[in-house]
Amino acid sequence: MLDEARAQRRERAGRVVACPQTTLNAPVVLEGVGLHTGHMIRMDLHPAGAGFGIVFRRTDLGDAPADVTDIPARYDHVGDTMLSTVIRNDAGTSIGTVEHLMAALSGLGVDNAFIEINGPEIPVMDGSSQVFVETIEAIGLKPLNASRRAVRILKPIVVEDGLKKASLRPGEGFKLAFEIEFDNPVIGRQVIEADFLDPDFSDEILRARTFGLLKDVEAMWSAGLGLGGSLDNTVVVDGDRVLNEEGLRFDDEFVRHKVLDAVGDLALAGAPLIGRYEGVRAGHAMNNRVLRALFADRSAWEIVELGVPLGATRQAMAVPAE
Repeated sequence: MLDEARAQRRERAGRVVACPQTTLNAPVVLEGVGLHTGHMIRMDLHPAGAGFGIVFRRTDLGDAPADVTDIPARYDHVGDTMLSTVIRNDAGTSIGTVEHLMAALSGLGVDNAFIEINGPEIPVMDGSSQVFVETIEAIGLKPLNASRRAVRILKPIVVEDGLKKASLRPGEGFKLAFEIEFDNPVIGRQVIEADFLDPDFSDEILRARTFGLLKDVEAMWSAGLGLGGSLDNTVVVDGDRVLNEEGLRFDDEFVRHKVLDAVGDLALAGAPLIGRYEGVRAGHAMNNRVLRALFADRSAWEIVELGVPLGATRQAMAVPAE
């Protein structure tokens, strides 16, 4: 069924149609371990109406009111970016490690969903977005009676911190470029260019797993973090060896995962982006900083309505919204 869905979206990728907002076609449940807590977590994804956006609800907080339990998935709710992207509401309630799920929702064009979760972080699954993508593809999407809107970037926005850099620039569709460099013979320097509109984007980018150097993983464990991390959900590198028995999914899986993270972090814009993202040694903090810088400059962006190619990722044509 999943292979058939992928084949259909490739066939339709070049056909331009009016683009409605979407939601999930049916509720679905996912369960897995939390990367940092090590606890089993249940997550219920529900359809939602047009204009709802992506909203999380913590169901483990008893009868607390919605302003305590509910957290909108938006850049201005990001409260921590140390080891993952954590969103937080005004009451201090948080959900961590949202980037992999947000990358799947963004990559598949899901505009609206209500997500109930009984813990403080998204389950890590296999360390990539693959399980989320396949689960959502299996239930399908439902079009809604409202037009889809996007944020078109009008001028370059650049943030820098030493050797780290992230930028958003004008462009057609949505393209991403990333460069990493690690003092490690397995990872080293890796550079990639990716086109979000490519119908193979999910297979080529969203399957890349999170990774870490063994010494850093052991340091996290000693600090009581990364308790759910294992070779089942993290690519672990020790010197010149990949410790995972199955090896890498791609020779450059490391930089591909950084693109995945960027897609998830940038999905917190609340709408698709039209333009180009460039990251150099960037992480969650820089991704959030460049979004905040973009929206702080009202001359740097505009809202447009979309008419786009069908497919797994869709963001091509746009007209200014009235």
